[in-house]
Amino acid sequence: MSKAIVCLGDSNTWGYDPRGFGGGRWPDGVRWTARLNARPEWIIHNLGENGRAIPHTPFELRTLCGQLAALRPFDGLCVMLGSNDLLLGVPPAAAAARMERLLVCLSSLGVPFLLIAPPCFHPGDWVREEALLAASAHLAGYYRILAGESGAAFADAGCWDIPLCFDGVHFTAEGHARFAAQAGGAFAAAFCGAK
Repeated sequence: MSKAIVCLGDSNTWGYDPRGFGGGRWPDGVRWTARLNARPEWIIHNLGENGRAIPHTPFELRTLCGQLAALRPFDGLCVMLGSNDLLLGVPPAAAAARMERLLVCLSSLGVPFLLIAPPCFHPGDWVREEALLAASAHLAGYYRILAGESGAAFADAGCWDIPLCFDGVHFTAEGHARFAAQAGGAFAAAFCGAK
């Protein structure tokens, strides 16, 4: 039986394609969420949003809870956020503190959830400082600890060798394909008990 999974994320979950003027969106056949949705075991609700940082203020958390309530019932929740926080100058430890508040909020939903550390940035048009590259490399360590403390499943997309576009942040078409292949295994482990 198919499991309904909400994917909470930023532009890489939404499927942003930076190649066009002003950007655009990769078609369904490319986006990692759509690739998983095409498989019989998943029904994917894409709650990706361009520019989304980790919701952490009371207002942001209430708004997100409203969005999630509108999608119920669902069987699991996948969270991949933090890249925009880093791009806005939030240090990895502070981004992890934001994520901790979010995970506390999400735990009240009573469904399993998977925390994915985003792929590390690459040098590119949006990533010109060594400090930003280092920050993106450190985020996964914080998230691994948070997942263990909160009972969430964890996956580190920094180990998935995801090709990124010229900006150093957004997935290429091949990046979406690789991400979908790896995320499928992480979803099975998190939401179906597969090892």
